[in-house]
Amino acid sequence: MAGSVFDSPLFSKLFPSGDAGRLFTDTAEVRALMLVEGTLAKVQGELGMIPQDSAFFIHRASMEAQIDPAGLADATGQNGVCIPALVAAFRKAMEAPEHAQYIHWGATSQDILDTGLMLRLRQLLGILETDLSATLTRLGKLARAHAQTPIVARTFGQSATLTSFGAQAAEWGAPLETLLGEISDLKAQCLMVSLSGAAGTASALGPKAPQVRAELAKALRLRDPGRSWHTDRTPILKIVDWLVRVNIALGKLGEDLIAMAMSDVSTVDLGPVGASSTMPQKQNPVAPSAMVALSHQARGLHATLQGAAVQKHQRDGAAWFSEWLCLPQICLGTASALTMAKHVLETLSPNQTGIARQIDNALGLMHAEALSFALADTMRRPEAQASTKSLCQQALETRTHLRTLVAATYSDLDLDAIFETAQQMGQAPHAARAFADRVATIDKDRAARTS
Repeated sequence: MAGSVFDSPLFSKLFPSGDAGRLFTDTAEVRALMLVEGTLAKVQGELGMIPQDSAFFIHRASMEAQIDPAGLADATGQNGVCIPALVAAFRKAMEAPEHAQYIHWGATSQDILDTGLMLRLRQLLGILETDLSATLTRLGKLARAHAQTPIVARTFGQSATLTSFGAQAAEWGAPLETLLGEISDLKAQCLMVSLSGAAGTASALGPKAPQVRAELAKALRLRDPGRSWHTDRTPILKIVDWLVRVNIALGKLGEDLIAMAMSDVSTVDLGPVGASSTMPQKQNPVAPSAMVALSHQARGLHATLQGAAVQKHQRDGAAWFSEWLCLPQICLGTASALTMAKHVLETLSPNQTGIARQIDNALGLMHAEALSFALADTMRRPEAQASTKSLCQQALETRTHLRTLVAATYSDLDLDAIFETAQQMGQAPHAARAFADRVATIDKDRAARTS
C-alpha cells in the first residue's frame, strides 16, 4: 500500500482529489516558495532595501528558474527545512552572484514556507468553494423535487415518524450551506503573509520591516497580520477546523446513504456501485463508505494538529513537522470527499418501490405519535401514551398493521388524519422547499458575481 492514498495510482479512483491533488506536490511547493522569494526581492527593491537591478533580476529569475525538488532532499534531511537548499540552488541557477546575494534578504525559512503554504491554501479553498457550491446545488434540486416524497425517519436506528426525502436532502445540505457562507471570511482572515525573521522580531529587516511585510502581503494578495505568527497557528487551525467540518458533514451524508442503501429494503438508488469478488448479489456503497472513512481520518489528524499547535518558545521543529504530516492529508481528504459527494449526488434518487415497502413493513408504527395526540383529545395524556404503546406492542407481536388495531379499538377516530402519510410529515415539505429556495438564491448570487 502506498504511503498516502492520494499519491497512489492504485487508489487514485477510490480517493480522487481532483485539481487539489496538484497543490500538494513537491513541485507545487517549490514553485510557491520561488514566487514568495521573487516577490520579496521585488518589494525590497522598490523600498530601496536591496539594489533595484538585483530585485528585478531575482524576481524575473524566480519565474524562470527550474529547481528540481529531488536535488534539495539531502540538504532538507540535514537541515529539517528545504529553504537553505532552495536558496543555494536558486543562486546557482541565476549565475549572477552580484544579484543572487540579495535572495532571501532578512527573511527566515518559516516566513517563506508559511507564506508559500498560504498561497496554495488559497487555491485549495477556491477549488473547494466551487465543489461545495456544486454539491449544494444538487442537494437543492433533490430537496425541491422530493419535498413531498415520504420516507421513514429513524431515531436510534429505528422507525420514528415520517419525513420526506426532500427534507433529508435539506438536512444533509444545511451544514454545507453554513460552511459555504463562512468561506469568504475564512479567506479574508486566515490567508496571511509571514515575514518576521529568525525569532519573530524582524530585526534583519530594520525599521522598514512593517512596510516590507505590508507590501509583500499586497503583492501576493494576502493579509498583513501586523505581527509574527510563527508559533501562533491560529490561521492554520481555523482553516483546518473548516475543512474537518466539511468532512464531518460529508461523512454524515455517507453514513446515511450506507444505511439507506444497505438495509433489508433499500430506499435509495446510488447509481453505479461496487461489486464483490465472490458474491454476485453484492452491491457495495463504495463512495459513501470512502466519504465516511475520510471523515474518520480528518477527525483523527485534527486532534494531532491541535496538539502540535502548542509550540515551545519562538520556533518548535517537532510541532512544525507534525503540521506538515497532517495538514496535506486533511486538505486532500476534504477535496476527495467533496469530489465523491458531487458524483454520488449526480445519480442519487429515492427508490420509490423500496420506500413503499419500508413504510408497509413498518406496520404503521411511524404514526404512533400522531395516534397518541389524537387519543389525548379524549383522555389524559399519560393514558393516551400508554394505550398507544400497548397497541404498538400488539402490532409487533401479531404483525398486524397499527391502523387495523386502532380501527377495532377506537371506532370514533379519524383514521385518515392519523394514518395518511401526506398528513404526517409535519414541516418536512416546507423545510425542503425553504432549503431549495436558499440554495437557488446562493446559485444566483454566485452567478452574478462571476458574470
